[in-house]
Amino acid sequence: MNVFLEQFNDVTISLTSISIILLAGFLVTRITKILKLPNVSGYIIAGILIGPYALNLIPKSTIENMGFVGDIALAFIAFDVGKFLRKEIFRVSGLKAIVITLFESLMAGILITLSVHYIFNFDWSFSLLLGAIATATAPASTIMTINQYKARGEFVYTLLQVIALDDVVCLVVFSIVSAFINANGVGNFTSMHVLLPVLYNIGALIIGFLCGIILSKLLTPSRSNDNRLILVIALLLALSGLCSIFDISPLLACMVFGATYINTTQDKGLYAQINNFTPPILSMFFVLSGIKLDISALFTLGTVGVAYFLIRIIGKYIGAYLGCLVTDMDDSIKNYLGFALIPQAGVAIGLAFLGQRILPADVGNRMMTIILASSVLYELVGPVSAKFALFRSGAIKKENKDKSNHITGNSTPCSKSS
Repeated sequence: MNVFLEQFNDVTISLTSISIILLAGFLVTRITKILKLPNVSGYIIAGILIGPYALNLIPKSTIENMGFVGDIALAFIAFDVGKFLRKEIFRVSGLKAIVITLFESLMAGILITLSVHYIFNFDWSFSLLLGAIATATAPASTIMTINQYKARGEFVYTLLQVIALDDVVCLVVFSIVSAFINANGVGNFTSMHVLLPVLYNIGALIIGFLCGIILSKLLTPSRSNDNRLILVIALLLALSGLCSIFDISPLLACMVFGATYINTTQDKGLYAQINNFTPPILSMFFVLSGIKLDISALFTLGTVGVAYFLIRIIGKYIGAYLGCLVTDMDDSIKNYLGFALIPQAGVAIGLAFLGQRILPADVGNRMMTIILASSVLYELVGPVSAKFALFRSGAIKKENKDKSNHITGNSTPCSKSS
């Protein structure tokens, strides 16, 4: 198929490749849905199947020219994360949720960074980026489990706040680390090489804030749904393009854009509208990530991948335990919160995609391989672990558990991961 496609012009190759990518993602998720696996796992598997290590359906040149899909997907992901930065979250939770989030996310990141550097002898750039990515958590599978078993109570309330803030911490840490690595990688290192990326990022944050204000003024009640979608996408793409000019991550700027808009308008409907628009883009992004997965590297990176998988879980649990201890939370929360913070998918894969640009090609591919392989494992283990935590903490009542056991798989479809 690869050779067959290359006989045609560029437009035919591009359109056919996109069609194959979307269809492959759809077909494989039909199988993973039956197996009760999240869609992101199906998309990655679909990418592996149509990629160079299996059917080899997509020309290599086409894959290389589709890097912009990742930038678009990341802009939407970051904008969506921004909706969790609402004033009422901080007003209700006070400092407790913030403290717990800092402990559980940073503990995982620090343990991964030190382990990868000192045990496996990777350089600091790789270790720091992998540690920054390790701070992220994917909330979709945990929220799906909460809804399935109708879990309620203080444990669930605390868990939802922590997973809402978790990716925010991850984006901030990754932006700081990537700015430092970019500055450190320039010859004739001076203080300006550190200061300029910081100034660029501050400028991007200000522009993201202004975009949120502008959008809140543009989206008047009389504005049609079509035009609402057009305007927000236009501003998101413009903001991402501006960030790429200065070679900085668009994640923080788009996140501030989303946070500013939600706090100035309380318009949750826009985010729901965007979530209805983005599935094809996110599907393409994750399938392309699977296509780029270096299967041959899985064998050489097996030990590192297993270590990443286990150490991050340990870091999340210890960090959540210490955070709950410091904030004087109940034992039911302190002992089990860490088990509900295991899943990792969308944001982590997106950051690994950005990390590939910062690091040398071979090192960047190693990072993507570790993150993609572990994301599939995390999404398999995550729902089971979350169910255990919710049940042991008392958030799942026995009668709800019994009722859920009689519900067929069709009533709890796998939702997309963030």
